[in-house]
Amino acid sequence: MTSELIVESLSLVVYTAIAGLLTVGGIAAEYASFQHLGAGDAMVAVWLAAIGCVMLYAGAYGLGYQKVLSRVV
Repeated sequence: MTSELIVESLSLVVYTAIAGLLTVGGIAAEYASFQHLGAGDAMVAVWLAAIGCVMLYAGAYGLGYQKVLSRVV
């Protein structure tokens, strides 16, 4: 294995891990948003929903699709 292949593989693993963490964090924020909405705390629910959307976008599309999937395919 050459050093270029190791660096490329390591960066792919790092991008995949970060994309996964952002996606899971976005799902958790969306879930917390629904919980706050059900409890009647609408302002916190809206903020959590916005944060969740940004995290899901960054994880699933920004890193997952544009970085990871484009390198794999």
